[in-house]
Amino acid sequence: MRPSRSGRRRAWVLLGVHVLILAHLAHWRVTGSTLTPLEPSEAMQTLELGWVNAGFVLFALSILATLVLGRFFCGWACHVVALQDLCTWLLRKLGLQPKPIRSRLLVWVPVGTALYMFVWPQVGRLWLLLTEGYEYPALENHFVTTDFWKTFPNATIATLTFVVDGFLIVWLLGSKGFCTYGCPYGAAFGAVDRFAPGRIRVTDACEGCGHCTAACTSNVRVHEEVARWKQVVDPGCMKCLDCVSVCPKDALYFGFGKGRPRGARPRRVHDFAWGEELALAAVFLAAFFTYRGLYGQVSLLLAIGVAVITAVCALALVRLLRAPDFSFQDRPLRAGGRWTRAGVVGASLMVALLAFGVHSAVVRFPAWRGEAAFARADELVRGGREAEARAAADRSYDYLAFADRVGLFDQPDHLQRLAEIDRRRAQGALRDGDREAALGAFERARGYLDRVLEVRPELHHERLRRSDVKLFLGDVPGAVADLREVLAAEPENPEALRRWEAARARGLVGD
Repeated sequence: MRPSRSGRRRAWVLLGVHVLILAHLAHWRVTGSTLTPLEPSEAMQTLELGWVNAGFVLFALSILATLVLGRFFCGWACHVVALQDLCTWLLRKLGLQPKPIRSRLLVWVPVGTALYMFVWPQVGRLWLLLTEGYEYPALENHFVTTDFWKTFPNATIATLTFVVDGFLIVWLLGSKGFCTYGCPYGAAFGAVDRFAPGRIRVTDACEGCGHCTAACTSNVRVHEEVARWKQVVDPGCMKCLDCVSVCPKDALYFGFGKGRPRGARPRRVHDFAWGEELALAAVFLAAFFTYRGLYGQVSLLLAIGVAVITAVCALALVRLLRAPDFSFQDRPLRAGGRWTRAGVVGASLMVALLAFGVHSAVVRFPAWRGEAAFARADELVRGGREAEARAAADRSYDYLAFADRVGLFDQPDHLQRLAEIDRRRAQGALRDGDREAALGAFERARGYLDRVLEVRPELHHERLRRSDVKLFLGDVPGAVADLREVLAAEPENPEALRRWEAARARGLVGD
């Protein structure tokens, strides 16, 4: 099979895309403001807040282009596709050919994610419109931003997302693994692609050699589809043109004509029985709701990638333990009932992943219960039901304290809740005349606030709360230092100014 000339051209184009991304970031760093991110997820702001931004325009134009040309955007402009193709290329250089894992149910994950991101919020707004007279926000121009990274995760989570969704998922689930099992934007493009007149088509020179299918990194059975329908009908086709480039008879081409024939569907080959499919779906859902927002950090796309990998690895581990002969991605893990070295390593990694997932669930479930109880306590306070509110706050404290004890990392949101509950307990103890209990609660609140500000020093409201707590505990210099730090960062902060004036009136600070 001759090498793909298109693959090299596409690599240069995708490299150019990354250069433009870096230039965009550099422009923001240098000037302090720049064009809003050219990321389809930014369209959520347009749909929810009415903010028309560059990401929404890009997504809309890409969908319109897909309606005519098919999924060219995915193949030639997506930075995550570039990472997946790079991983596939590196694995091939190492002599590894990642085989696609084919599931009936997990392929619906991108569709469900797209509905959750772009459709479900509109359903909620429509309901509010019908029941409460909600008015949709007016469209506003938001093409310029001074906080480019505001809607993105921090550097650590962003890097993990690229590693998991751009590399690891390819090694385990095959090329374009994230496109197949995770990408919500690909789901939108795939739906529109069905109506596009621009497709990979074939001439009578085709001899059915199969080079096109072998070259396709989107896992499309090109030779079968062009033989049957004279065009590629699989919406997973990203118009990379590798199949066109490697055809020895130059029989394939990209062209326009009649769209997808009615009733034409790509032939699907599945790797799992229906019982296994249901198990995959159950493990995926459990892992997704466990990882989504874990420690207040894990992003949606990272949670999807890890959840899909967890589901497949869990099923692979069951097969590995039950079958005398088992291979995964062409690696024999058991042969004749005996474990291979790769099998021991692979099983150990799968067990470690599942153990981390179980531990994360042990952290996540009580944290979720604690957050719900805290919200309920606030609701009861507003309703004047103080006794019930204290009981709900106590439940919240128990759940959140447990999650904090067993968790691997601090979660500022939970620590803030714990500090607030202890602060309220201290105030209640003071009203009851129990100064010793108040001191203990304030000490615990200070400890939680210390940990919050160690992770999130920019939370000036929490620093003001810590100043109050320190003042009660007799740490006047510490309380004044917190006030000074807030005023240094926000000289016009009204709450800090009020407290500074109160401290000066009491003689705690000079003029």
